[in-house]
Amino acid sequence: MIIDAHTHVWPDKIAHAALGANPVPGLVARGDGTVSGLMADMARSQVEISCCLGIANEARHVDRVNEFVADLVDKRRFGFGTVHVDLSVEENLASLRRHGVTAVKIHPLFQNYALNDPRLWEIFEAFGSEFAVITHVGEGGDAYRNTLSSPRMIRDIATQFPDLRLMACHFGGYKILDDAEEMLSGADVILETSWPPTLKTLRPERVRRLIQNHGAERVVFGSDWPMTSPQEEIEAIQGLGLTDDEEKSVLGGTLARVLGIDSPWAR
Repeated sequence: MIIDAHTHVWPDKIAHAALGANPVPGLVARGDGTVSGLMADMARSQVEISCCLGIANEARHVDRVNEFVADLVDKRRFGFGTVHVDLSVEENLASLRRHGVTAVKIHPLFQNYALNDPRLWEIFEAFGSEFAVITHVGEGGDAYRNTLSSPRMIRDIATQFPDLRLMACHFGGYKILDDAEEMLSGADVILETSWPPTLKTLRPERVRRLIQNHGAERVVFGSDWPMTSPQEEIEAIQGLGLTDDEEKSVLGGTLARVLGIDSPWAR
């Protein structure tokens, strides 16, 4: 049962504009960012469930994004909502609970606040183990925005909030994989595998070593659709030479356990 931890969708009328705001130079979308486009790619790639990650770049959009994410949820789509540090802890929690959202995406490149912002840590403190969190980590923007997330920040969050169900995108350090390996290998953090434009740009032996050193039970598959092809990213995982148990953990078992999804691959 393959579960994709990392996809983005928008309302049809703004999907094109949202994709145009991508800050990563040279990265071209492989999908259209619509719900129907995601479902078509899921059918091609045999993904059973996709996590749809909502992001509010500004505090005034938080509740609207959480409402949109909640409306997406069905047996094939799991919704990740949003928070923003310019709202109070109470306002953020109220929006999530009002819409029944149980997981959150943080994206410093778009939201323009750092993973070590004290206001964000207040939100994490309030989360406890109630909400799962997945966050972008690493580069992808301008020089300033690239300083807003780092493997060290992830390690510090995991240490400070041991009950937080924390997942770090891009193996914990997009384009700074050496730092991520040094800081996060074996740490109590779930690492996610997306690496746009494709995981195949990394050496398979390095990815296999990273997964096995960290533990496949703490790694989840993510495509970062629509910036990649889920089918190609699944093929990249399947080509790593992992054991059958390791591959099933990465492609769905670990995430099913973290999110409480019923799956024969969950351990």
